[in-house]
Amino acid sequence: MIDRVFNVLFLCTGNTARSIIAEKILAKDGAGKFRAFSAGSHPKGVVNPFALKVLAEAGYPTDGARSKSWDEFAGEDAPKMDFVFTVCDAAAGETCPFWPGQPMTAHWGVEDPAAVAGADIEKERAFVTAFRYLKNRITAFAAIPVERLDRLTLAARLNEIGRMEGATKAKSEA
Repeated sequence: MIDRVFNVLFLCTGNTARSIIAEKILAKDGAGKFRAFSAGSHPKGVVNPFALKVLAEAGYPTDGARSKSWDEFAGEDAPKMDFVFTVCDAAAGETCPFWPGQPMTAHWGVEDPAAVAGADIEKERAFVTAFRYLKNRITAFAAIPVERLDRLTLAARLNEIGRMEGATKAKSEA
């Protein structure tokens, strides 16, 4: 039995697609065990409509989805994060704010579906692929008995998840 809910922050540069998708997947699939958030280092202020479409079609609520700055989560009144995951290589390479409580961190890079050019069907396919990779990672994460593992073992598991199918090369080769 879990005696508390763990806070998880997904980071990306623009907070329009991957981090939003990850937030919404974990919010539903990890309900009761995790509280999910997302943010960006340079938020664009809008959520990509394909992200919302793919989430809705997969049965995930999109209410409350908004592009926001990671500064919202670095202040004294912000929720204390237990985990912070970067889902894009650009955010992983940036200097992050200080996160109170020293959360566990890992890079779970996935190609940016919003960068795909072409017809809408090609763009949507890229979002479906990103959704699938993130869902697989989040399913693996949610299955970890985080409350029973030491930090070293937990860090190794989080890094393994970041190397799952679809991992971007920037961090997975390190």
